[in-house]
Amino acid sequence: MNAQTERYLIDGPAGKLEVAIDRVANDRVAIDRVANDRVAIDRVAIDRVANDRVANDRPEAAGAAGASVDPDAAPRYAFVAHPHPLFGGTMDNKVAQTLARAFVQLGYVTARLNFRGVGQSTGAHDKGEGEQDDLLALIDHVRGRADPAAPAAARPVFVLAGFSFGAFVTSRVAATLRDQGDAAARLALVGTPAGRWEIPTVPEDTLVIHGEQDETIPLADVFTWARPQELPVHVLPGADHFFHRKLHVLKRMITESWRV
Repeated sequence: MNAQTERYLIDGPAGKLEVAIDRVANDRVAIDRVANDRVAIDRVAIDRVANDRVANDRPEAAGAAGASVDPDAAPRYAFVAHPHPLFGGTMDNKVAQTLARAFVQLGYVTARLNFRGVGQSTGAHDKGEGEQDDLLALIDHVRGRADPAAPAAARPVFVLAGFSFGAFVTSRVAATLRDQGDAAARLALVGTPAGRWEIPTVPEDTLVIHGEQDETIPLADVFTWARPQELPVHVLPGADHFFHRKLHVLKRMITESWRV
């Protein structure tokens, strides 16, 4: 995706999983911390120092829209799930990459994966069941890199995002983690396949984005799912399921409304 993207294989529940880690480009970024502990970019650049003591050089300490200079800040991770493997979905899908770019811009170290049977990932498609285990394996792998001796305030903050089939998998994984007392800080669901799969109830701050002219998942089905939850649905006028010619707007909708 960019020069900071690292691709490799990890052990998964059905064999090897191909993953991509999209890191924040931290050069010459300065920040000011605001009262609510989020960070805002200060356009006055600061030079990277040779002894690597500036936290900008550590993706794990990344802050919103760039990086945080606070070495004690909690690491921030985003996990992105791709659309249906049997219809060409991979972690390099344009919508999945747009989600990744949005979260990198927001300061998250962002992880994607190819579900079992896709790309270099071994195994076979499992109708969304085994794929949940694949995503959990990625989350465990990335979060396992954090210092286990770190204080609670500095433990990894993580968010989950998914597109289409990936939104289904993400919603189910989020529910599993929530039941285990390990909830994601927030969810972003794009092209949520309501009516195709059973999407669980999601937290009230979940960001749901859907195309007005989605021909694959009718907007009415998403409203039917969201209505009992009183869950807002952000509709992108004129957008189809794959957000053709609307990806830049989709990215802006995420970066301008995110609050974690």
